Amino acid sequence: MHQGELVLSVVSHGQRQLLLRLLGDLRANVGTPFRLIITENIGDGPEVCGENYQFPIKVLRNATPRGFGANHNSALQHAGDGVFCILNPDIRLNTDPFPVLLRALADRRIGFVSPLVLGPDMSQEDHARDFPSIFALLKKALGPASLTSRPHGEPIYFPDWIAGMFILTRSSTMRELGGFDERYFLYYEDVDLCARLRDRGLEVAVCANAAVIHEARRQSRKNVRYALWHLRSALRFLASRPLIAMGIRLNRHSSMHS
Repeated sequence: MHQGELVLSVVSHGQRQLLLRLLGDLRANVGTPFRLIITENIGDGPEVCGENYQFPIKVLRNATPRGFGANHNSALQHAGDGVFCILNPDIRLNTDPFPVLLRALADRRIGFVSPLVLGPDMSQEDHARDFPSIFALLKKALGPASLTSRPHGEPIYFPDWIAGMFILTRSSTMRELGGFDERYFLYYEDVDLCARLRDRGLEVAVCANAAVIHEARRQSRKNVRYALWHLRSALRFLASRPLIAMGIRLNRHSSMHS
């Protein structure tokens, strides 16, 4: 099913080497036609030379650093009416995940779709989760969190939310949602976005038949400032969603789970 132009939005926070590795993966392993928008949120070298790649590249450079959501909202303004992909520079692509993901997104009941995300050791990352509650966050603070379970052997499954490292959606869906809430900074923009998508009766999906690798930096575990941003964003989300905060499960809007 033709869904229009595919546009990838990648934001670099002084991550030139990660960005160049991602560009190499896109050049070598992705056959699906796409256009790339790179936002240099924190520059650390000369602008990427588009002549080295067979796909169109547009580079946006910020005079001052902006948040995760603000950068992707800005990139969305330069995208067309096709498919918009939010993609972190620390994602590695050994194969082309887009044909599988685009087929899933052709189902109008699905608003966001993600591939399976693996760590460098090929173990599954916890990128697709239940909505957080006060009790879940307290449990996490007291010890290592267990991996969110997923249906065994299912080619596609439906968590509450997916991490913003890789989200494929229709550009029109993002615009109808108003994009990311820019009051969040670095954390929980994706949780909030998925909650608002569910308010519209659309699904969040993960395609287990497509996989990418995540070279995570985990700044919130190493830096007090990042950890405080994470906590502030978590509290903002929980305050805006009192039922979720108390661990009350929301009604699932579609019949895809039955």
